[in-house]
Amino acid sequence: MILHNVAIIAHVDHGKTTLVDKMLQQSGSFRENQRVAERVMDSNDLEKERGITILAKATSVVWKGTRVNIVDTPGHADFGGEVERILSMVDGVIVLVDAAEGPMPQTKFVVSKALKIGLRPIVAINKVDRPDARSSEVINEVFDLFAALDATDEQLDFPILYGSGRDGWLAASPEGPKEDGLAPLFDLILDHVPEAKTEPGPFRMLGTLLEANQFLGRIITGRIISGTVKPNQTVKVLARDGSVVENGRVSKILAFRGIERSAIDVGEAGDIVSIAGLVKATVADTFCDPSIDTPIQAQPIDPPTVSMSFLVNDSPLAGTEGDKVTSRVIRDRLLKEAEGNVALKVEESKDKDSFIVSGRGELQLAILIETMRREGFELGVSRPRVVLQKNDAGEIVEPIEEVVIDVDEEHSGVVVQKMSERKADMLEMKPSGGGRLRLVFHAPTRGLIGYQGELLTDTKGTAIMNRLFHAYGAFKGEISGRNNGVLIANEPGEAVAYALWNLEDRGPMIIEPGWKVYQGMLIGIHSRDNDLEVNVLKGKKLTNIRTQSKDEAVRLTPPIRMTLERSLAWIQDDELVEVTPKSIRLRKRLLDPNERKRESRKAEAELA
Repeated sequence: MILHNVAIIAHVDHGKTTLVDKMLQQSGSFRENQRVAERVMDSNDLEKERGITILAKATSVVWKGTRVNIVDTPGHADFGGEVERILSMVDGVIVLVDAAEGPMPQTKFVVSKALKIGLRPIVAINKVDRPDARSSEVINEVFDLFAALDATDEQLDFPILYGSGRDGWLAASPEGPKEDGLAPLFDLILDHVPEAKTEPGPFRMLGTLLEANQFLGRIITGRIISGTVKPNQTVKVLARDGSVVENGRVSKILAFRGIERSAIDVGEAGDIVSIAGLVKATVADTFCDPSIDTPIQAQPIDPPTVSMSFLVNDSPLAGTEGDKVTSRVIRDRLLKEAEGNVALKVEESKDKDSFIVSGRGELQLAILIETMRREGFELGVSRPRVVLQKNDAGEIVEPIEEVVIDVDEEHSGVVVQKMSERKADMLEMKPSGGGRLRLVFHAPTRGLIGYQGELLTDTKGTAIMNRLFHAYGAFKGEISGRNNGVLIANEPGEAVAYALWNLEDRGPMIIEPGWKVYQGMLIGIHSRDNDLEVNVLKGKKLTNIRTQSKDEAVRLTPPIRMTLERSLAWIQDDELVEVTPKSIRLRKRLLDPNERKRESRKAEAELA
């Protein structure tokens, strides 16, 4: 059967996964009476809850006797490593662009990677039914983007389709016809995307995606470049430097057929398949016939820009809510994650009780922490820090990001002011329709940590911020952090409503009555810039004297909900987030107040 491999790439929320749903439906991949969930490709719990794609996943459809392998990719920049890996599996890309928003930072990132390796794009303008759609302007913006990314003449001569992925139609004109559904897209893939490339010789495949299966063990997905592979066949695995990782037998070959993955008798060159049976092989390794000695060159992956310390939980409540608490268990889990996620880097610290985990951004690391806590892990996590480097001249350089903020005109002033405080340089300010402005900045990653929540507060929830790693640039100097101090519990026990009520004039709370607290745990935000130790266990003194007026009822202001992402962005360097399967608590790194005083005096002496 003729094979075509294509990836769908776009910015977050531009409709990739919804379009794949309709492609599967209209190609006959589902039975007529089959019940199918919305966004069927977003299969894990976190993807369903957040409505975003986190992991790249493959599927396939048959159209006019030709098999089309489709790879659905994440749209968020923090998961860009997933996109970089899968581009080696495909021969063409569908660039999906929102008809109102136009090309956004992540569109630019994935398109640059695709153009660099010579893939020819198909541009699909999605959501043309939006009231603020501006299809013709967006096409011009896409062309300008391709030209700026040094696209070849052949890549600039891209075909264009317009339509609505949600309604299941794409056509050569924004007006339709809509009756043909996605047939124009399928026909264009067959005409425009080259047949799957194959090379002569014995079996070779580059590992691209890694997953664990409780029945089959490690499963590696990739595209077969040459030869064929069958169950029980002996294969050799080569690392990127050509050294032998292992020799083993393939126990099972799985191929994507619709949303199912079916066992097949032979994997042929050009097809995207999953191989089970090997123990040590991982992403970017070459799976090949024993006669092969040269590995396939994998595409280089952009370096991590943000790191965090993962520590063994040493709080007084450690081990009460989770069952995976030791450093050995945490270490094994992190190393297992780093094997399959090439954009993640794990290093052991000198004290062996903490691990430095580096990734593309706070969201990527927060997703890892959330996944671990759902698996029963307890750990302490430090504030995100940027990964600094030295240039050829020996000067310290830091990661700079391109930031695009869409905001109502009335709030643009405060956004520009806050970004300038974070050492950002404004590149562009232009109207984006509907009384909104699009502001483009180059800002140090350090200054953006924790800004998302502040931005939404400043703009009454109307601003949309998109970020993308731009380059390493000169160190921008000190950036002011949090302005407020914290309220710290001074005794262990359970928080009392009366005590919290009495403390409300000191600042908003982040805990509720009945919560277990311990010495050194953060219970609120101080209204001033210093930290304050407070007693949250103090109940109301009861007497036997009755008065004519009723006792004053305790009416508490609802506490601030500190989600995992918000906590990571808000804490300072001397604080930690304690993460357990049931709770997220904030605490000081040093719980003893005397130790904290000694540490602060020591820091002051060093500065002096």
